[in-house]
Amino acid sequence: METAEFIETLRTDGTLLADAAERAGLEGAVPPCPGWRVRDLVLHQGIVHRWATRFVAEGRMQPEPITAGTPAGDAELLAWFRDGHERLVSVLESAPPDMECWHFLRADSPLGFWARRQAHETAVHRVDAEIAAGRTPTAVDPVFAADGIDELLTGFHARTKSRVRNEIPGTLRVRAVDVPAERGDWLAHVSADPLIVEHAVEDDADCTVSGTAADLYLALWNRAPYENLQVTGDTSLLALWRRTGAIT
Repeated sequence: METAEFIETLRTDGTLLADAAERAGLEGAVPPCPGWRVRDLVLHQGIVHRWATRFVAEGRMQPEPITAGTPAGDAELLAWFRDGHERLVSVLESAPPDMECWHFLRADSPLGFWARRQAHETAVHRVDAEIAAGRTPTAVDPVFAADGIDELLTGFHARTKSRVRNEIPGTLRVRAVDVPAERGDWLAHVSADPLIVEHAVEDDADCTVSGTAADLYLALWNRAPYENLQVTGDTSLLALWRRTGAIT
């Protein structure tokens, strides 16, 4: 996907998130995030948007804590969120393609990283807000969903901080059936070390989980059940993922 496509998805999903949060009410529970209220969700996403904006807008080259000023009370919270979201979209749209700043996953460019990361961050939490509002989540585009699975497997869980580890090595195949294999087929090698992931290989896997890209995206990001997925082989590997792979 192109940077402009990620920015457009971010624009849409941020608006949907705010609208769903307003319908749900700030005291509403957020089932995918146990213990959270909608207030917590909006605060979290608004803080993350402002944090990301600083790196792109100011070219900051060092990591910083995820912090930002917050509104004084609930009455201003949704307006505060919308302002921060609009600012992030504007900064990403106007940034030069060759701008430099800190980023924390491998990417073709810092701008591309932040557009992609904030698009997926916001999409996942948009689903949280829609579930909190009692709505069926807005459909996720298959190509975008496959990209989000790739970011999760080859980005987040290739880092040393990933908890997806097992002393007994095994392989977990993830296959999105509605996108081409080069975009939607991953073989994850699970061991005592961070995941090593290959794309579109023919090797047999100890466990295979397959489904549409959108269903896989929401399940692997801990936002939907696994009942819509087909699972074959050693299901203990999928159980390991479900225990250790969730990211809020």
